[in-house]
Amino acid sequence: MFVKKNDKVKVIAGKDKGKEGIIEKVLPSKSRVIVKGVNVVKKHQKPTNANPNGGIVEVEAPIHVSNVMVIDPSNNKPTRVGVKVVDGKRVRVAKKTGEVLNNMPADKE
Repeated sequence: MFVKKNDKVKVIAGKDKGKEGIIEKVLPSKSRVIVKGVNVVKKHQKPTNANPNGGIVEVEAPIHVSNVMVIDPSNNKPTRVGVKVVDGKRVRVAKKTGEVLNNMPADKE
């Protein structure tokens, strides 16, 4: 997957097309991400110790990773992501500007 937690992304497809947000959680096994403020759904919650009254709560539902694009920090526009080897380390690179986004984890991707 080309996205990581805390990446700023733009939604390019679906009911929230055009919205921007920050990735809160990545679900690689399902190829989905949870983006703050995007794909908000209403969930009926049973009473629990944490929420004794229960009720209807709004939560962010996961969206497919193919429906988001990483925003390039240098020009604030959506860009595709590539991988380069710099000083023996793999780094994510914005395709539009060639700027390094941030380092990739060594064991993933």
